[in-house]
Amino acid sequence: MPRFDVCVRGAGAVGSCLALALSRQGLSVALQEPASTAPARDDVRAYALNAGSVALLRELKVWDALPADSCTPVYDMHIEGDAAGSALDFSAWSQGVEALAWIVDTAELERALASAISFAPHVKRVPQTDVPVDAALLALAEGKTSATRERLGVAMPVAPYGQRAVAARLLSDVAHGGVARQWFRSPDVLALLPFGRPQPQRSYAMVWSVPDDRAQELLAMDTPAFELALADATGGRAGSLQLASERAAWPLTLARAEQVCGPGWVLLGDAAHVVHPLAGQGLNLGLADVRALAAVLAEREEWRSLGDERLLRRYARLRDAPTRAMGQLTDGLLHLFASESPAVRELRNRGLTLLNRLSPLKRLLAARALDS
Repeated sequence: MPRFDVCVRGAGAVGSCLALALSRQGLSVALQEPASTAPARDDVRAYALNAGSVALLRELKVWDALPADSCTPVYDMHIEGDAAGSALDFSAWSQGVEALAWIVDTAELERALASAISFAPHVKRVPQTDVPVDAALLALAEGKTSATRERLGVAMPVAPYGQRAVAARLLSDVAHGGVARQWFRSPDVLALLPFGRPQPQRSYAMVWSVPDDRAQELLAMDTPAFELALADATGGRAGSLQLASERAAWPLTLARAEQVCGPGWVLLGDAAHVVHPLAGQGLNLGLADVRALAAVLAEREEWRSLGDERLLRRYARLRDAPTRAMGQLTDGLLHLFASESPAVRELRNRGLTLLNRLSPLKRLLAARALDS
Protein backbone atom coordinates (compact mmCIF):
# COMPACT_ATOMS: atom_id res chain seq x y z
CA MET A 1 0.00 0.00 0.00
CA PRO A 2 1.38 3.47 -0.87
CA ARG A 3 2.31 6.02 1.79
CA PHE A 4 -0.21 8.77 2.48
CA ASP A 5 0.13 12.14 4.12
CA VAL A 6 -2.91 11.53 6.35
CA CYS A 7 -5.03 8.52 7.25
CA VAL A 8 -8.56 9.44 8.39
CA ARG A 9 -10.33 6.65 10.24
CA GLY A 10 -14.08 7.13 10.15
CA ALA A 11 -15.99 8.25 7.05
CA GLY A 12 -18.93 9.93 8.76
CA ALA A 13 -19.58 13.65 8.39
CA VAL A 14 -16.52 14.74 10.41
CA GLY A 15 -14.08 12.29 8.81
CA SER A 16 -15.35 12.97 5.28
CA CYS A 17 -15.16 16.74 5.73
CA LEU A 18 -11.61 16.46 7.04
CA ALA A 19 -10.58 14.32 4.06
CA LEU A 20 -12.09 16.85 1.64
CA ALA A 21 -10.51 19.82 3.43
CA LEU A 22 -7.04 18.23 3.40
CA SER A 23 -7.43 17.14 -0.22
CA ARG A 24 -7.97 20.78 -1.13
CA GLN A 25 -4.53 21.46 0.37
CA GLY A 26 -3.01 18.88 -1.97
CA LEU A 27 -2.42 16.32 0.79
CA SER A 28 -2.91 12.64 0.01
CA VAL A 29 -5.57 11.11 2.25
CA ALA A 30 -6.54 7.51 2.99
CA LEU A 31 -10.17 7.46 4.16
CA GLN A 32 -11.09 4.37 6.16
CA GLU A 33 -14.48 3.14 7.30
CA PRO A 34 -15.50 -0.28 8.62
CA ALA A 35 -17.64 -2.54 6.48
CA SER A 36 -21.26 -2.15 7.58
CA THR A 37 -23.08 -5.31 8.51
CA ALA A 38 -26.25 -3.61 9.77
CA PRO A 39 -29.35 -3.95 7.60
CA ALA A 40 -30.37 -0.83 5.72
CA ARG A 41 -33.11 1.22 7.39
CA ASP A 42 -34.48 4.69 7.15
CA ASP A 43 -32.37 7.22 9.06
CA VAL A 44 -34.64 9.57 11.01
CA ARG A 45 -31.81 11.67 12.41
CA ALA A 46 -31.28 15.32 11.49
CA TYR A 47 -28.43 17.71 12.18
CA ALA A 48 -28.82 21.31 13.38
CA LEU A 49 -25.96 23.09 11.63
CA ASN A 50 -24.74 26.55 12.57
CA ALA A 51 -23.30 29.19 10.25
CA GLY A 52 -19.73 27.99 10.73
CA SER A 53 -20.62 24.44 9.70
CA VAL A 54 -22.59 25.61 6.67
CA ALA A 55 -19.67 27.82 5.60
CA LEU A 56 -17.34 24.80 5.75
CA LEU A 57 -19.74 22.67 3.68
CA ARG A 58 -20.04 25.48 1.14
CA GLU A 59 -16.26 25.74 0.91
CA LEU A 60 -16.06 21.98 0.31
CA LYS A 61 -18.69 22.24 -2.49
CA VAL A 62 -21.09 20.00 -0.56
CA TRP A 63 -23.79 22.39 0.65
CA ASP A 64 -25.13 23.31 -2.79
CA ALA A 65 -25.32 19.62 -3.73
CA LEU A 66 -27.96 18.92 -1.05
CA PRO A 67 -31.58 18.57 -2.24
CA ALA A 68 -33.59 21.69 -1.43
CA ASP A 69 -36.04 19.83 0.81
CA SER A 70 -33.24 18.27 2.88
CA CYS A 71 -32.05 21.52 4.52
CA THR A 72 -34.48 23.84 6.26
CA PRO A 73 -33.56 27.24 7.76
CA VAL A 74 -34.53 28.08 11.33
CA TYR A 75 -35.61 31.71 11.50
CA ASP A 76 -36.88 31.72 15.07
CA MET A 77 -36.52 29.57 18.17
CA HIS A 78 -39.10 29.41 20.96
CA ILE A 79 -38.11 27.72 24.24
CA GLU A 80 -40.61 27.02 27.03
CA GLY A 81 -39.92 26.13 30.63
CA ASP A 82 -42.20 24.14 32.90
CA ALA A 83 -44.19 27.08 34.28
CA ALA A 84 -46.84 29.19 32.59
CA GLY A 85 -45.30 32.21 30.87
CA SER A 86 -41.75 30.93 31.22
CA ALA A 87 -40.23 31.27 27.75
CA LEU A 88 -37.19 32.39 25.78
CA ASP A 89 -37.16 33.51 22.13
CA PHE A 90 -34.37 33.95 19.60
CA SER A 91 -34.68 35.28 16.05
CA ALA A 92 -32.41 35.47 13.03
CA TRP A 93 -33.61 39.02 12.45
CA SER A 94 -32.40 40.23 15.85
CA GLN A 95 -29.05 38.52 15.26
CA GLY A 96 -28.71 40.07 11.80
CA VAL A 97 -28.16 36.67 10.18
CA GLU A 98 -29.84 34.68 7.43
CA ALA A 99 -30.86 31.88 9.81
CA LEU A 100 -30.18 30.74 13.36
CA ALA A 101 -29.43 27.24 12.08
CA TRP A 102 -30.20 24.85 9.25
CA ILE A 103 -31.85 21.49 9.91
CA VAL A 104 -30.28 18.95 7.58
CA ASP A 105 -31.28 15.40 6.74
CA THR A 106 -28.48 13.17 8.02
CA ALA A 107 -28.70 10.59 5.23
CA GLU A 108 -28.70 13.25 2.50
CA LEU A 109 -25.66 14.97 3.98
CA GLU A 110 -23.80 11.67 4.12
CA ARG A 111 -24.74 10.93 0.48
CA ALA A 112 -23.54 14.36 -0.64
CA LEU A 113 -20.26 13.91 1.22
CA ALA A 114 -19.74 10.43 -0.28
CA SER A 115 -20.30 11.86 -3.75
CA ALA A 116 -17.83 14.67 -3.13
CA ILE A 117 -15.26 12.16 -1.84
CA SER A 118 -15.59 10.13 -5.05
CA PHE A 119 -14.44 13.19 -7.05
CA ALA A 120 -11.73 14.37 -4.62
CA PRO A 121 -8.42 13.97 -6.47
CA HIS A 122 -6.23 13.17 -3.45
CA VAL A 123 -8.58 10.97 -1.40
CA LYS A 124 -8.54 7.18 -1.64
CA ARG A 125 -11.01 4.96 0.18
CA VAL A 126 -9.23 2.02 1.74
CA PRO A 127 -10.65 -0.86 3.82
CA GLN A 128 -10.40 -0.46 7.58
CA THR A 129 -8.38 -3.31 9.03
CA ASP A 130 -6.07 -3.87 11.98
CA VAL A 131 -3.10 -3.31 9.66
CA PRO A 132 -2.11 0.35 10.00
CA VAL A 133 -1.97 2.57 6.93
CA ASP A 134 1.42 4.11 6.22
CA ALA A 135 0.75 7.82 6.85
CA ALA A 136 2.47 10.71 8.58
CA LEU A 137 -0.69 11.55 10.54
CA LEU A 138 -3.54 9.38 11.83
CA ALA A 139 -6.78 11.38 12.34
CA LEU A 140 -9.40 9.52 14.35
CA ALA A 141 -13.03 10.41 13.63
CA GLU A 142 -14.51 7.00 14.43
CA GLY A 143 -17.10 8.25 16.88
CA LYS A 144 -17.52 7.95 20.62
CA THR A 145 -16.70 4.22 20.73
CA SER A 146 -13.43 4.59 18.79
CA ALA A 147 -11.49 1.33 19.09
CA THR A 148 -8.32 2.96 17.77
CA ARG A 149 -8.43 5.55 20.54
CA GLU A 150 -8.62 2.74 23.08
CA ARG A 151 -5.64 0.96 21.47
CA LEU A 152 -3.67 4.19 21.80
CA GLY A 153 -4.40 4.06 25.53
CA VAL A 154 -6.33 7.35 25.57
CA ALA A 155 -8.89 7.43 28.38
CA MET A 156 -12.30 8.95 27.71
CA PRO A 157 -14.37 8.87 30.92
CA VAL A 158 -18.07 8.58 30.16
CA ALA A 159 -20.82 9.99 32.39
CA PRO A 160 -24.15 8.36 31.43
CA TYR A 161 -27.19 10.59 31.82
CA GLY A 162 -29.58 7.68 32.24
CA GLN A 163 -31.45 9.13 29.26
CA ARG A 164 -32.08 8.28 25.64
CA ALA A 165 -32.81 10.53 22.69
CA VAL A 166 -35.92 9.36 20.85
CA ALA A 167 -35.99 10.62 17.26
CA ALA A 168 -38.69 10.60 14.60
CA ARG A 169 -40.18 12.62 11.76
CA LEU A 170 -43.52 14.32 12.35
CA LEU A 171 -46.18 15.95 10.20
CA SER A 172 -48.30 18.85 11.47
CA ASP A 173 -51.58 20.34 10.26
CA VAL A 174 -50.04 23.79 10.85
CA ALA A 175 -47.11 25.30 8.92
CA HIS A 176 -43.96 25.58 11.05
CA GLY A 177 -42.88 28.91 9.51
CA GLY A 178 -39.22 28.12 10.14
CA VAL A 179 -39.75 28.12 13.92
CA ALA A 180 -37.92 25.58 16.09
CA ARG A 181 -39.63 24.74 19.36
CA GLN A 182 -38.17 23.31 22.57
CA TRP A 183 -39.71 22.36 25.88
CA PHE A 184 -37.38 22.17 28.91
CA ARG A 185 -39.12 20.33 31.73
CA SER A 186 -38.23 17.96 34.49
CA PRO A 187 -37.08 15.40 33.53
CA ASP A 188 -37.21 15.66 29.71
CA VAL A 189 -36.27 17.98 26.84
CA LEU A 190 -38.37 17.94 23.67
CA ALA A 191 -37.20 19.60 20.46
CA LEU A 192 -39.26 20.01 17.28
CA LEU A 193 -37.05 21.20 14.44
CA PRO A 194 -38.60 22.58 11.22
CA PHE A 195 -38.01 20.20 8.35
CA GLY A 196 -38.79 19.77 4.66
CA ARG A 197 -39.77 16.11 4.58
CA PRO A 198 -42.15 14.40 4.14
CA GLN A 199 -44.00 17.67 3.37
CA PRO A 200 -42.41 21.12 3.11
CA GLN A 201 -43.51 23.65 5.75
CA ARG A 202 -45.45 21.06 7.75
CA SER A 203 -42.74 18.62 8.85
CA TYR A 204 -40.61 18.42 11.97
CA ALA A 205 -37.56 16.44 12.98
CA MET A 206 -38.16 15.44 16.61
CA VAL A 207 -35.57 14.75 19.29
CA TRP A 208 -37.06 13.88 22.67
CA SER A 209 -34.53 13.36 25.47
CA VAL A 210 -36.15 11.31 28.22
CA PRO A 211 -35.15 8.92 31.03
CA ASP A 212 -34.38 5.40 29.85
CA ASP A 213 -37.59 3.85 31.15
CA ARG A 214 -39.72 6.55 29.53
CA ALA A 215 -37.84 6.05 26.25
CA GLN A 216 -38.76 2.38 26.28
CA GLU A 217 -42.39 3.34 26.84
CA LEU A 218 -42.37 5.80 23.94
CA LEU A 219 -40.77 3.27 21.61
CA ALA A 220 -43.29 0.57 22.57
CA MET A 221 -46.39 2.76 22.08
CA ASP A 222 -48.56 2.26 19.03
CA THR A 223 -48.93 5.28 16.75
CA PRO A 224 -52.13 6.74 18.27
CA ALA A 225 -50.72 6.47 21.81
CA PHE A 226 -47.45 8.11 20.76
CA GLU A 227 -49.26 10.96 19.04
CA LEU A 228 -51.36 11.45 22.16
CA ALA A 229 -48.17 11.67 24.24
CA LEU A 230 -46.86 14.32 21.84
CA ALA A 231 -50.06 16.32 22.06
CA ASP A 232 -49.83 16.26 25.85
CA ALA A 233 -46.17 17.30 25.80
CA THR A 234 -46.62 20.18 23.33
CA GLY A 235 -50.05 21.39 24.37
CA GLY A 236 -50.94 21.61 20.69
CA ARG A 237 -48.67 24.62 20.17
CA ALA A 238 -47.09 23.01 17.10
CA GLY A 239 -50.46 21.91 15.75
CA SER A 240 -51.84 18.39 15.57
CA LEU A 241 -48.81 16.13 15.13
CA GLN A 242 -48.74 12.83 13.28
CA LEU A 243 -45.93 10.29 13.31
CA ALA A 244 -44.42 10.10 9.80
CA SER A 245 -41.55 7.65 10.30
CA GLU A 246 -40.17 4.88 12.44
CA ARG A 247 -38.78 5.84 15.83
CA ALA A 248 -35.11 5.47 16.78
CA ALA A 249 -33.28 5.97 20.07
CA TRP A 250 -29.74 6.11 21.42
CA PRO A 251 -28.21 6.59 24.91
CA LEU A 252 -27.04 10.03 26.01
CA THR A 253 -23.73 10.67 27.73
CA LEU A 254 -21.17 13.33 28.52
CA ALA A 255 -17.60 12.40 27.63
CA ARG A 256 -14.30 14.07 26.90
CA ALA A 257 -11.00 12.45 25.93
CA GLU A 258 -8.20 13.16 28.38
CA GLN A 259 -5.82 13.70 25.47
CA VAL A 260 -6.71 14.75 21.90
CA CYS A 261 -3.34 14.43 20.23
CA GLY A 262 0.02 12.72 20.44
CA PRO A 263 2.98 11.88 18.19
CA GLY A 264 1.44 11.17 14.80
CA TRP A 265 -2.24 11.07 15.86
CA VAL A 266 -5.16 13.38 16.62
CA LEU A 267 -8.82 13.02 17.68
CA LEU A 268 -11.81 14.86 16.20
CA GLY A 269 -15.59 14.89 16.68
CA ASP A 270 -17.26 12.35 18.92
CA ALA A 271 -13.97 10.47 19.27
CA ALA A 272 -12.78 13.49 21.29
CA HIS A 273 -15.94 14.84 22.96
CA VAL A 274 -19.62 13.99 23.37
CA VAL A 275 -22.25 16.43 24.66
CA HIS A 276 -25.98 16.30 25.34
CA PRO A 277 -28.03 17.12 22.20
CA LEU A 278 -30.24 19.71 23.92
CA ALA A 279 -28.33 22.55 22.20
CA GLY A 280 -27.88 20.71 18.89
CA GLN A 281 -24.12 21.36 18.90
CA GLY A 282 -22.61 17.87 18.57
CA LEU A 283 -21.76 17.92 14.84
CA ASN A 284 -21.03 21.64 14.95
CA LEU A 285 -18.25 20.95 17.46
CA GLY A 286 -16.89 18.20 15.21
CA LEU A 287 -16.89 20.38 12.09
CA ALA A 288 -15.23 23.18 14.07
CA ASP A 289 -12.54 20.59 14.90
CA VAL A 290 -12.12 20.02 11.15
CA ARG A 291 -11.75 23.74 10.45
CA ALA A 292 -9.19 24.16 13.22
CA LEU A 293 -7.08 21.13 12.28
CA ALA A 294 -7.12 21.97 8.57
CA ALA A 295 -5.97 25.52 9.37
CA VAL A 296 -3.18 24.33 11.68
CA LEU A 297 -1.88 21.88 9.07
CA ALA A 298 -2.10 24.49 6.29
CA GLU A 299 -0.10 27.01 8.34
CA ARG A 300 2.64 24.63 9.51
CA GLU A 301 6.29 25.38 8.91
CA GLU A 302 7.65 23.78 5.74
CA TRP A 303 10.14 21.71 7.69
CA ARG A 304 7.62 20.38 10.21
CA SER A 305 6.05 16.94 9.78
CA LEU A 306 2.26 16.58 9.71
CA GLY A 307 2.51 14.26 12.71
CA ASP A 308 4.71 16.55 14.80
CA GLU A 309 3.22 16.57 18.28
CA ARG A 310 4.07 20.22 18.85
CA LEU A 311 2.12 21.09 15.71
CA LEU A 312 -0.89 19.04 16.81
CA ARG A 313 -0.86 20.70 20.22
CA ARG A 314 -1.74 23.96 18.46
CA TYR A 315 -4.96 22.30 17.34
CA ALA A 316 -5.57 20.95 20.86
CA ARG A 317 -5.19 24.44 22.36
CA LEU A 318 -7.57 25.96 19.80
CA ARG A 319 -10.30 23.44 20.57
CA ASP A 320 -9.89 23.03 24.32
CA ALA A 321 -11.92 26.02 25.52
CA PRO A 322 -14.85 25.77 23.03
CA THR A 323 -15.43 22.05 23.57
CA ARG A 324 -15.01 22.28 27.34
CA ALA A 325 -17.42 25.25 27.51
CA MET A 326 -20.11 23.53 25.42
CA GLY A 327 -19.88 20.38 27.53
CA GLN A 328 -20.25 22.38 30.72
CA LEU A 329 -23.12 24.45 29.30
CA THR A 330 -25.21 21.50 28.10
CA ASP A 331 -24.50 19.52 31.25
CA GLY A 332 -25.41 22.46 33.47
CA LEU A 333 -28.62 23.18 31.60
CA LEU A 334 -29.67 19.55 31.73
CA HIS A 335 -29.15 19.27 35.48
CA LEU A 336 -30.83 22.62 36.06
CA PHE A 337 -33.99 21.58 34.22
CA ALA A 338 -33.93 18.00 35.52
CA SER A 339 -34.13 19.11 39.13
CA GLU A 340 -37.52 18.60 40.76
CA SER A 341 -36.78 20.97 43.64
CA PRO A 342 -39.50 23.65 43.85
CA ALA A 343 -36.88 26.32 44.57
CA VAL A 344 -34.75 25.33 41.56
CA ARG A 345 -37.86 25.09 39.39
CA GLU A 346 -38.85 28.66 40.23
CA LEU A 347 -35.29 29.90 39.76
CA ARG A 348 -34.90 28.38 36.28
CA ASN A 349 -38.29 29.62 35.08
CA ARG A 350 -37.65 33.12 36.39
CA GLY A 351 -34.23 32.93 34.75
CA LEU A 352 -35.73 32.11 31.36
CA THR A 353 -38.12 35.02 31.62
CA LEU A 354 -35.38 37.42 32.76
CA LEU A 355 -33.00 36.33 30.00
CA ASN A 356 -35.74 36.84 27.45
CA ARG A 357 -35.83 40.51 28.45
CA LEU A 358 -32.04 41.00 28.29
CA SER A 359 -31.54 41.46 24.57
CA PRO A 360 -27.73 42.05 24.64
CA LEU A 361 -27.12 38.84 26.59
CA LYS A 362 -29.47 36.89 24.35
CA ARG A 363 -27.61 38.13 21.28
CA LEU A 364 -24.28 37.12 22.83
CA LEU A 365 -25.50 33.60 23.61
CA ALA A 366 -26.94 33.18 20.12
CA ALA A 367 -23.74 34.48 18.51
CA ARG A 368 -21.69 31.89 20.40
CA ALA A 369 -23.99 29.09 19.19
CA LEU A 370 -23.90 30.32 15.58
CA ASP A 371 -20.20 29.48 15.29
CA SER A 372 -18.74 26.83 17.61
